Amino acid sequence: MGILAYRGVSKRFGQHTALEGVSLEVAPGEVFGLLGPNGAGKTTLIRIGLDILRADEGEVLLFGAAPSPTALDRTAYLPEERGVYRRAKVRELLTYLGRLKGLKRAAARKAGDHWLERVGLSRVADQRVESLSKGMTQKVQIAACLMTDPELCVLDEPFSGLDPVNVALVTDLIEERRAGGRTTVLSTHMMHQVEALCDRVALIHRGNLVVYGPLDEIRRRYSPHEVIVWTAMDLAAHGVRATQYKAGGWRVELPPNATPAGYLHELVQNGVLIDRYEPLVARMEEIFVSLVGGGR
Repeated sequence: MGILAYRGVSKRFGQHTALEGVSLEVAPGEVFGLLGPNGAGKTTLIRIGLDILRADEGEVLLFGAAPSPTALDRTAYLPEERGVYRRAKVRELLTYLGRLKGLKRAAARKAGDHWLERVGLSRVADQRVESLSKGMTQKVQIAACLMTDPELCVLDEPFSGLDPVNVALVTDLIEERRAGGRTTVLSTHMMHQVEALCDRVALIHRGNLVVYGPLDEIRRRYSPHEVIVWTAMDLAAHGVRATQYKAGGWRVELPPNATPAGYLHELVQNGVLIDRYEPLVARMEEIFVSLVGGGR
C-alpha cells in the first residue's frame, strides 16, 4: 500500500479539465518526482492528495485511508506559491508553525532553532521575515516543513531562489529523509535534480499521466539504441560508422539486433582498444522535452 495513492482521479474547473483519470502511488521511503510543464495539473494533483481540493471523480488514499486531520498531521507541504507571515520574526514563525502541528511551545521552539541551524540561519532567528532575501526566506519555509519530521513531505519547487550551495544543502536534506525511511514528493523543473534524487517519477501533461515508473527504467526506455565508445583509435578505420562525441569519445548506433554487451565483444574481437564503453542513456530533460513538445 502506498503512502499516497490516486485512483482514477479527475478534476475540472468549469470547462477546463485539470486532471483526467490519473492513477499512481507514492511508495514508503522513496523520493517521488512529480514532473510536468506549467499548467499540466501537478499542483492540482498535490492539493487533492492533501485534501485542499476535492476530486470530481476517483479516490485518494493517504496512509491507506481517505485523508483525515490525523493523517494530514503526518504530512508537510511546501507550496510553489510562497506564503509566510512576513512581519513575524523567524523564530516566532517556526514556533507558531510547530505548534500548529501539535508540538508544545518549548518543543516547537527547540525544533525551530535546530532547523534554523541546519539550514544556516541561526543568525537571523530574531529578524523579521520581511528583512530576508528570497533564498533565505525559502530556507525558512523548508525548515518549517521539516521541523516536525513528517512521514510525507511534499515539496513544490523547493530549489527556487537557491544558489548552488543551498541547492546542495536541500538535496542533502532530502537524501537524509530517504535514508531515515521518510517519503518525499518532489515537484521541480530541475531535471538534473530529478536524476540525482528520485527513485520513481510521474510526468503529467495536459492533465494526463504520460510517464510513470522507476527513473532508471524510464531513462532506458526512451534512450536511443546507441553506445559511447571511448578510444584513442579511429573507429572509421575499423569499419565502424561513428560520429565524434567528445574528446576521445565516439557515438555509435548499434545494429538493430545488437546488444551493448554483444557489440562490445565484437569491437574487442576486431582489435579496438577501448578505454571506456557505455550505453547512451537519455537524460530526463531530453525525455521531458520530447514528450511535452511545444505544449508547455
